[in-house]
Amino acid sequence: MIEPILPAYVVAADTRADLLDGPLFPEEEAVVSRAVGRRRREFTTARVCARDALRRLGRPAAPILPGPAGEPLWPDGVTGSITHCAGYRGAVVGSLADAAAIGVDAEPNEPLPDGVLAAVGLPPERGHVGGLLRAYPSIRWDRLLFSAKESVYKAWFPLVNIRPSFEDAQIDVDPLGEFTARLMAERPLVGGHPLDVLSGRWLVADGIILTAVVVPAAGKAY
Repeated sequence: MIEPILPAYVVAADTRADLLDGPLFPEEEAVVSRAVGRRRREFTTARVCARDALRRLGRPAAPILPGPAGEPLWPDGVTGSITHCAGYRGAVVGSLADAAAIGVDAEPNEPLPDGVLAAVGLPPERGHVGGLLRAYPSIRWDRLLFSAKESVYKAWFPLVNIRPSFEDAQIDVDPLGEFTARLMAERPLVGGHPLDVLSGRWLVADGIILTAVVVPAAGKAY
């Protein structure tokens, strides 16, 4: 589902169903040995997708463990991102020679819970979302904004090793399928140059909002 919003030099594997027949590495099993059923299903299916994506990238299977901030720890030379929500699990990976960082997120095309937009959206973002909701009511733009921020932060974090907050990036959503994030905190360096803006893409399919940010390695284009 997510491939249309990704550049050709990264690969994805995703599913609408839980895939529980893929064995976990012992290190992964230790992470979820006491997890409740839902958490275990999400974790296992996401790892099955991650290993499928690694295989498509030409890399061997490897354990994908959570880091200190919950981020997936990828094998040497690889960057990637994992996401899951009700009805969707997916992983996107790329070589560090092509992509400096990747962030993807999936959300149901449903309204955010009460109070969440006020907590995560800056005043200009909330105004923009309100206009989009009036113009295109079939898409939950509040949830799309949240998803875009999640993708931005997943791509941003490994580049700066600082966990951003929701007010650290201002998102501008283009209703034609793209968005930009103006960074207002620590700027990442790629190829020795600071990035002020991250660019992403979005789509809505089968009731799922998908967003992706791929930060190209130096010399690459999105």
